[in-house]
Amino acid sequence: MAGKDANSSASKGKKKEVKKETGLGLSYKKDENFGEWYSEVVVNGEMIEYYDISGCYILRPWAMSIWEIMQTFFDAEIKKMKIKNCYFPLFVSSGVLQKEKDHIEGFAPEVAWVTKSGESELEMPIAIRPTSETVMYPYFSKWIRGHRDLPLRLNQWCNVVRWEFSNPTPFIRSREFLWQEGHTAFATKEEADTEVLEILELYRRIYEEFLAVPVIKGKKSEHEKFAGGLYTTTVEAFVPNTGRGVQGATSHCLGQNFAKMFEINFENEKGEKSMVWQNSWAYTTRTIGVMVMVHGDDKGLVLPPKVASVQVRVVRRDNSAKSDIPMASLVEGVKEKLDNIQQSLFDVAKQKRDACIQVVTTWEEFAEALGQKKMILAPWCDEEEVEKDVKARTKGEMGAAKSLCTPFDQPELPEGTLCFASGKPAKKWTYWGRSY
Repeated sequence: MAGKDANSSASKGKKKEVKKETGLGLSYKKDENFGEWYSEVVVNGEMIEYYDISGCYILRPWAMSIWEIMQTFFDAEIKKMKIKNCYFPLFVSSGVLQKEKDHIEGFAPEVAWVTKSGESELEMPIAIRPTSETVMYPYFSKWIRGHRDLPLRLNQWCNVVRWEFSNPTPFIRSREFLWQEGHTAFATKEEADTEVLEILELYRRIYEEFLAVPVIKGKKSEHEKFAGGLYTTTVEAFVPNTGRGVQGATSHCLGQNFAKMFEINFENEKGEKSMVWQNSWAYTTRTIGVMVMVHGDDKGLVLPPKVASVQVRVVRRDNSAKSDIPMASLVEGVKEKLDNIQQSLFDVAKQKRDACIQVVTTWEEFAEALGQKKMILAPWCDEEEVEKDVKARTKGEMGAAKSLCTPFDQPELPEGTLCFASGKPAKKWTYWGRSY
């Protein structure tokens, strides 16, 4: 596998992965050494165990139980939408993978390849899926013939491999991870647009209602959107301690680009040949890492009650307060207490996130806010070259800044407002910052 060489080169990257031994206490504080603190929390909290291949992790029962709770919720919701589960193979031929040029260029550095079988070289290398558009869409073309075959709405729960080369972080940036990926096809763009937002709302609910993590719903820039897609919507989280945004989950409208590449056509009600409109959408085990980063403290792991598999060992982790509950009302009292803890965790996380948001209108204000690890809301001209310039001007040890999302909930943009980076007329308010 080509990944074998990549693994050795990864050890020469920016930061060598340090494996943590399981222990009871924490040696590091969240505010003083966030990276080491996080590694200790996920190991000592029995969420993961380090594996002997860098960037790969064993998910222990605590972590899997959280994933299963989210999976149960999401699976039930998409079935209400008449989306059906399926499973496609892990492997994809190089010819199919390279069929959509823009798409594969976006993933090329992360693709792991199988090149040998035993001691024999394979005649044609086989890729391990980094995502499944090119795996699934040749069969969409086969299955869709007429308007009665639409909509086609499929989802699969699976693993994918993206061979990250540096700075692996459990849950947040790993070479293999679990996810769900939905792939759908519609007769009209309006149907596709509607589904994009319906799925995005489910992702918001996972973060805010289950993980007690506040997120911002918005749209990615042209530069940051899914490779080969028409547009990308996102739920963006923020980690105040590091001053970094986290792309929590994405829902993409792919337009008709993949339909054109894979000849996914249908005969409409008028007997005319048309191309389908497609979406894809996914969330991953990254959700668990975001939850740990946002809620964990110097005592260790903090789990919102809704995703805690053990709920009745009642020691308040949000404020350590003690209270008595009469035996006669124990069940109701404990449920009420757990609901209060869930809401308290969300409220505190939102207060901390909101305190880190800073509105700026000039480059000088932007640079100062970035240095203070803020999530920055700034007026922008919406030009890709300007976004690239922002990245270039902010490169450093901490990493470059980029656009996180343009929020759906737009503040008023006064007439004559100028872009903070270019001085050109601004078209929208956009969140900026460093990110994972």
